[in-house]
Amino acid sequence: MGNEAVQDGTPPPPSGALQDAGDAGYSKDLKARHIQMIAIGGAIGTGLFLGAGGRLESAGPALAIAYAVCGLFAFFVVRALGEMVVYRPSSGSFVSYAREFLGEKGAYAVGWMYVVNWSTTGIADITAIALYTHYWSMFSDIPQWIMALIALAVVLSINLVSVKIFGELEFWFAIIKVAALVLFMAIGIFLLVTQHEVGGETPGFSLISDNGGIFPTGLLPVVVVLQGVVFAYSAVEMVGVTAGETAEPEKVVPRAVNSIMWRVGVFYVGSVVLLALLLPWDGYSAGESPFVTVLSKIGVPAAGHVMNLVVLTAAMSSLNSGLYSTGRILRSMAKAGSAPQFTGRMNRNQVPYGGIMLTSAVCVVGVGLNYVVPDKAFEIVINIAALGIISAWASIMLCHIVFVRRAEAGQLTRPSFQLPFSPFTEIVTIAFLAGVIVLMWYDGGVGRDTIMLAPIIVAALIAGWFVVRGRVREASAEREGLPGERAE
Repeated sequence: MGNEAVQDGTPPPPSGALQDAGDAGYSKDLKARHIQMIAIGGAIGTGLFLGAGGRLESAGPALAIAYAVCGLFAFFVVRALGEMVVYRPSSGSFVSYAREFLGEKGAYAVGWMYVVNWSTTGIADITAIALYTHYWSMFSDIPQWIMALIALAVVLSINLVSVKIFGELEFWFAIIKVAALVLFMAIGIFLLVTQHEVGGETPGFSLISDNGGIFPTGLLPVVVVLQGVVFAYSAVEMVGVTAGETAEPEKVVPRAVNSIMWRVGVFYVGSVVLLALLLPWDGYSAGESPFVTVLSKIGVPAAGHVMNLVVLTAAMSSLNSGLYSTGRILRSMAKAGSAPQFTGRMNRNQVPYGGIMLTSAVCVVGVGLNYVVPDKAFEIVINIAALGIISAWASIMLCHIVFVRRAEAGQLTRPSFQLPFSPFTEIVTIAFLAGVIVLMWYDGGVGRDTIMLAPIIVAALIAGWFVVRGRVREASAEREGLPGERAE
């Protein structure tokens, strides 16, 4: 297995690191610019372009604080992941680190929860894409499920061609999102500086002070809205997955991770503050992008069409990322015995097509949902994805705690790129994620229904473990060169 890694160009692991058999065979075609823009794309999505309107309506200008708090914890998660990536780059990412630091059961549970996350997110994405295309009259007569199927077929084809094509597509998706935000912020700053009226209101801090201040609806709505804001950052961990297919992860990943912090500050916090200065907080609504609200009030032609194109791009980017990441995660799991063997297969373009096809098959179920319950498909699946991302982030912090302890025991060497204030940072982050679960329950509705699904998901994971544990034991024994008796 070690020879295979060398032949495929995969660098040997650091002393004491557990080599992931799933890392062998990949090309190293992702460039620094791809990783940088994937990092941006992971931190900017429909949670900002669409979700900010409804959250401003419920929480007021204090939404900027909620974005800052959640962004800080998202940064902690990616910084911890980035340190482990520099220690040992792996396309299996945090699932591979869970195998090394939490054992096979931990890797199995975390891996399948992440697959559940992206599979259900993929259903939400193709549903969103179908809804966005119906905005234009030329597509309005095409059934929602057909548009969802077309979107899935297009993105699947792109993912199967090569990682370089994936990287290029994500690069341009991110460029579109960033360009749209920068253009809007430039317009907003111009309106603010020139005191140009927006919908009959003069921009400025008076719009905040004269309309209830920073917390016009109180503190509780701001706390409750945190559980929705967290998921606006739910693809930032993609940086760790892409590291296995770049030539110099020890140089590229730290730059990409560190850049996330200021991007969150500028794009999320900055744009929400700007929105609050341009219109009263109750001038926004959940039914419309806040950016469209502002632009339409100053008479910008086709503002809705432009923003619809941007959110369509964001949804396509999310679907593209989901197929990419689950393909790599499932290959790592397949090589460890905890996923079906076919998900470990690669095509001649060095793409793990087996895992990508499995995720796509789940998304086809989403096409069925769009046919049966087109009005509820999005709401049903997006909340299930929430549990997957929380478990992934929590596992990263747990892995990092064990990682640091082993470093302190002299079993491995931490790189110079480190998560500060360990283990305090990890503990506080895990407590915050647990608090998000509590908020989902407190908020009632679909969030509470999702939490009630947790016992069913746990039961399914336990049953699944008994199915795969024999294969896991065999794969573990082969990796260690020893006759294995049990999977830890």
